[in-house]
Amino acid sequence: MKKVKQVTPRLSVILKERGLTHATFAEMVNLPQPTISRFDKMSRHDSTNLFRIAQALDLRIEELFEIEYED
Repeated sequence: MKKVKQVTPRLSVILKERGLTHATFAEMVNLPQPTISRFDKMSRHDSTNLFRIAQALDLRIEELFEIEYED
């Protein structure tokens, strides 16, 4: 198993690619807009929110992050 070097949230990129704003998406997943806005800045993510966000975007949780592995 490869060792993870760095994990970078990419929700803002995904939302931009899909033409969604943080506010619109927050309404879709019934989460406070600041929670969505802070997603890419947070170092810890609530697992319940991760599942809700991933399901709403029809993604796996791993796809919400850019994962860099050590060589």
